[in-house]
Amino acid sequence: MDQTRKNQLIALARKHISNRDASHDFGHALRVFANAQIIARAEKADLEIITPATLFHDLVNFPKNDPRSPDAPKLNAQKCQKILFQNNICPPEKIAKISLAIEMCSFTKNIQPDFIEAKILQDADGLEATGAISIMRTFSSTGQMQRPFYHPRDPFCQARQPDSLKFALDLFYERLLLVEQRMHTATAQKIARRRTKFLRQFLKELELELKGK
Repeated sequence: MDQTRKNQLIALARKHISNRDASHDFGHALRVFANAQIIARAEKADLEIITPATLFHDLVNFPKNDPRSPDAPKLNAQKCQKILFQNNICPPEKIAKISLAIEMCSFTKNIQPDFIEAKILQDADGLEATGAISIMRTFSSTGQMQRPFYHPRDPFCQARQPDSLKFALDLFYERLLLVEQRMHTATAQKIARRRTKFLRQFLKELELELKGK
């Protein structure tokens, strides 16, 4: 994909992505885009599919405690498809794969994609759910959802099942620490391994602080 079309897609994404939620804003789209570029080069995947898929994968977003949240991937795919057809900016024959990759991009649904570009989108988006950036995004969403930081008696889910709809820290055990196991590509696995190590260090430090040490 040439730089002119890439810039056009970035400008369109900036126009259409809401910045009301810092964990799913235009900055998030750019980071997923950057992650995907790194992975795609190693996997020799089609950037004409990956570039718009990464930039437009979060056009519609709801808080995780919103009943509409499970519908977001499908709504994102539909809205992306509409934007791409209206702006005549991507090869029409590739738009179906772009929207399909977006519809498959859901950690919660755990869909196993059958083509490399969808796998890369999942990996690139998944990397946003581990490491330092995932901590920032978790607690940004926490303010929006108005949930406590952690369970007052069992912060680290040692004697209970995690429930991230109730406590922010529980998301580490439901998602952030599991991302490494869900990566499809070797490149993403390597990045996720380092980021997961940092998450475990964060949890150790937090445990010391909560114990007053």
